[in-house]
Amino acid sequence: MGTNSFEGLTPHLLIDGVEEFTEMKFTGHTNPMASYINRVYEIETENNEKMIVKYYRPDRWSLDAIYDEHDFILDCYEDEIPVVAPIKLNNGSTLGLWDKFSFALYPKKSGPMLEINTDNEWVRVGELIGRIHSCGSKFDAENRIILDPEGSTEVFLDDLLSGELINDANKKPFEDICRKILKIITPVFADFEKIRIHGDCHRGNIIQRPGEGLMIIDFDDMATSVPVQDLWMLLSSRLDQSQREMNLMLEGYETFRDFDRRSLKLIEPLRAMRIIYFIEWCGRQSKDNHFLRNNPDWGSDIFWRTEINDLTVQYKEILETI
Repeated sequence: MGTNSFEGLTPHLLIDGVEEFTEMKFTGHTNPMASYINRVYEIETENNEKMIVKYYRPDRWSLDAIYDEHDFILDCYEDEIPVVAPIKLNNGSTLGLWDKFSFALYPKKSGPMLEINTDNEWVRVGELIGRIHSCGSKFDAENRIILDPEGSTEVFLDDLLSGELINDANKKPFEDICRKILKIITPVFADFEKIRIHGDCHRGNIIQRPGEGLMIIDFDDMATSVPVQDLWMLLSSRLDQSQREMNLMLEGYETFRDFDRRSLKLIEPLRAMRIIYFIEWCGRQSKDNHFLRNNPDWGSDIFWRTEINDLTVQYKEILETI
């Protein structure tokens, strides 16, 4: 596993990169924004216009994969779906290459995180996702990950097992429970369509713009996968306790696109896949000083025993739902 380091990305360097690829001049204002993966900063033009620059984590995505992300956002934008589209730079592209880093520039759009308190709000969220999926189904994303057990989760697991992140006492138990999960969930995905989706559709990535309504942000994890992936993380609990919420979302969703309700049985397998994905993602950052400061206990013996227990519980949930 690489360190995917941002070493050397100073405030001065990141501003130089943006100025090199635009006709704008910027002040020295660089306000870091919350981002688990990339480095995202609010910057300010000399005309006091606030903008957002996202520097992509080195070696996480290929350039073609990033272009797939941008293409999906721009497709949504052209369909008048409320997204924040990357700005075209003076190289004719939405992606700038500066030093060893790649970046994209966005207008700043802010608003409070989504709160869902009424039936109508659940329907509106479903409508938004239905519109995104209607757009997503029009074209393929040839360079993005296929989010299913074989196309991604097995790769993540093999990556974790090939390194030295897991101590000897926990390596076999961790592998055993992951393999048990993969064995039972892999066949279940075979009969369902996969389209371009947001990929990380939780409430933190939907904002409420005053006077404008809902807006979805952060397509960094866009993937090709089953549509239900963009619905289940919005629920307040597991499906058996949130069926009304799901029904309301699907009421809105199906205003724009049909939904295969058989795919609801994929929710618990997808939850297990997300656990494994998140562990692997953290592993890729485990030597990053920024990550270590915020997660000092990551990779400890108690950490791995906790993950094994959580996956064991999840395995039992899957057996009850598929």
